[in-house]
Amino acid sequence: MECNDPVLGVGPLAADKLEQANINPKTGLATDYLNHFNEVVMLLEMLPAMPDCAQDVLQWKPLDYQSHFEKSTFTEKQLAILAFQAAPPKLRTHLEARVAQIDKAVLDAQEQLRVTPDPAAIAQLIASLATNEIKPLISLASGVIHGRVEGDTTQLEGDEAQAEIDAMFA
Repeated sequence: MECNDPVLGVGPLAADKLEQANINPKTGLATDYLNHFNEVVMLLEMLPAMPDCAQDVLQWKPLDYQSHFEKSTFTEKQLAILAFQAAPPKLRTHLEARVAQIDKAVLDAQEQLRVTPDPAAIAQLIASLATNEIKPLISLASGVIHGRVEGDTTQLEGDEAQAEIDAMFA
């Protein structure tokens, strides 16, 4: 690590600054990133009632964490990017693995929409995929953002545990 590398809890990445920006001070990660996926899941789930949403679904593109914040209106986007760079590599790796799974599931749904002449014909199947496959993956990604990695027996306590629960139902 170089002397100039950002460190969680120090300087611009002080815990209070991260908390104020809605960035987890222990992980350096922000749940705002999950909005990128929550929006497309909402559209996928709306397909049975509104097949016209298919065009919006097809316009969705995968974005990695940093690209999301670079394009977002998140007030503290530069801080979010800096904190991500300082996040523990294990957490970044696990988050990126969950994101790859989410991206693949959404891209698969998009492909089904592209090859089916009538989106209404598969709308229920795709909505079910969103609810039963993609949402649980988003919950796993939320857990990583809050410091929980599958297979890791470390338990979150107090406010962190509540934040993880809240994020799952956001």
